[in-house]
Amino acid sequence: MDIQLVHRPGNSAAKLTLDAGESVTAEAGAMIAMSADVGITTTTHKRGSGSFTKTVKRLFAGESLFLNHFESRRAGSEVWLGTPLPGDMTTMTLQRESLIVQGGSFVACENGVEVGVGWQGFRTLLSGESLFWVKLQGTGKVLLNSFGAIYEQPVDGELIVDTGHIVAFNETLQFTLTKAGGSWLHSILGGEGLVCKFRGKGTVWCQSNNQRSFGAALTPTLRARSR
Repeated sequence: MDIQLVHRPGNSAAKLTLDAGESVTAEAGAMIAMSADVGITTTTHKRGSGSFTKTVKRLFAGESLFLNHFESRRAGSEVWLGTPLPGDMTTMTLQRESLIVQGGSFVACENGVEVGVGWQGFRTLLSGESLFWVKLQGTGKVLLNSFGAIYEQPVDGELIVDTGHIVAFNETLQFTLTKAGGSWLHSILGGEGLVCKFRGKGTVWCQSNNQRSFGAALTPTLRARSR
């Protein structure tokens, strides 16, 4: 599968070019367009590895209940995928490794990558995040999206990241929730509250914008719809 990203970083879209018989799994609703000879199957799980429990966990992770599976009938067939919010996309290739993805950031992956859900503990509720995050593992290409620009932040020791700006991170990293400032009062007054402290060696992918902050800024300007 060849992936070409266009219109970066503000309004990114991905053109996936498939070989004959090749398939790709994508989040429901991500498709913009596709070649007429591409077959599509919709399930509540990754084909061949599904269960009711995994389906329920996907909902708690902030992902759609459904996954779409696109299969090419000829070489050169195309599938175009987009982002739910204005922002960027990035690709990476897993080599028998695992990647933890924030809910809503998963777009698509090759057939060799398993789409699971990882338990992150009740500590994530304190940061406003979900109990479960998407866990991608195996070998193959994956496609992620972000709200705003996306960039890599290498970690070799410790790194502190605002919870709302996390897109994904290597499972080799450990993380804990902590206050942003020297005291809880400073953290609250500074508008940061809880942040994630990563430890170990790996990479964190961050996004420049924060959905919750954007929603809070937009809410006062919204008017109730008149009946």
